[in-house]
Amino acid sequence: MQEQLSVKHLLGIKDLTPGDIELIFETADEFKDVINRPIKKVPSLRDVTVANVFFENSTRTKLSFELAEKRLSADIVNFSSSNSSVKKGETLLDTVNNILSMKVDMIVMRHASPGAPHFLSKHIKANIVNAGDGTHEHPTQALLDTFSIRQRLGGVAGKKVAIIGDILHSRVALSNIFALQKLGAEVMVCGPITLLPKHIASLGVKVELNVRKALEWCDVANVLRIQLERQQIKYFPSLREYSLYYGINKKLLDSLNKEIVIMHPGPINRGVELSSDVADSDHAIILDQVENGVAVRMAVLYLLASLSKN
Repeated sequence: MQEQLSVKHLLGIKDLTPGDIELIFETADEFKDVINRPIKKVPSLRDVTVANVFFENSTRTKLSFELAEKRLSADIVNFSSSNSSVKKGETLLDTVNNILSMKVDMIVMRHASPGAPHFLSKHIKANIVNAGDGTHEHPTQALLDTFSIRQRLGGVAGKKVAIIGDILHSRVALSNIFALQKLGAEVMVCGPITLLPKHIASLGVKVELNVRKALEWCDVANVLRIQLERQQIKYFPSLREYSLYYGINKKLLDSLNKEIVIMHPGPINRGVELSSDVADSDHAIILDQVENGVAVRMAVLYLLASLSKN
């Protein structure tokens, strides 16, 4: 097994090797043991200062990173653009350089513009973790999703994973496709044709418009929410109609001749993409994903910090 990451920043899954992903997972296995102990802290990042720089709203991802940082004993600075000098016209680079001048070692960043973390990585020395850049990538979500599949099914290679829903506006979908393919899984995307990117098949994924056929094919269904906040025009007639054709309910799952694993990155629009009796069923590993997110983010932060010390 390799001993360190091949990248200085976690900007996207596209930049990682299969060996990098396996190293993150094996490190996350160790941190899962830590967060299930009575004393849930280790001093691994005691001398490291991490700034959570969020230019977009976030609940789950920001909380998960903050908890991961606290479990590693890091010092934390939280930045939100809604009450900052960004509102006064300050540039992204000036904002981050001001934060770095306070001797910050690592930046966890979410930004509405695709490529924003990549731009920053060319201008600053601190390690950068991309916590989501527009509709481009969300690498730690893909890592925790893939880690959760590995935990539930014993491995990822050879598994069939269907990503169902709003593929067009999702940063989770692209990162998941890259992560799953690097570890040897087969990937299918499924949704209304208006919510599928035009050239998605060029990524080597199967494309399916019928949700029942997708469920009959897959071992795992990773169901994405409809991102109404990113949609400038109507992509389907109504949420009710979307739910009718693409929503997954208990009756549909029970009619399959096999059991499949249901995942969702959250937040769930209950009654739209998933019914409550599916989201809360034994099929679903949604809360496992949340728990695994802390361990995987601990692993990423620890491994990147280790690079800086070497």
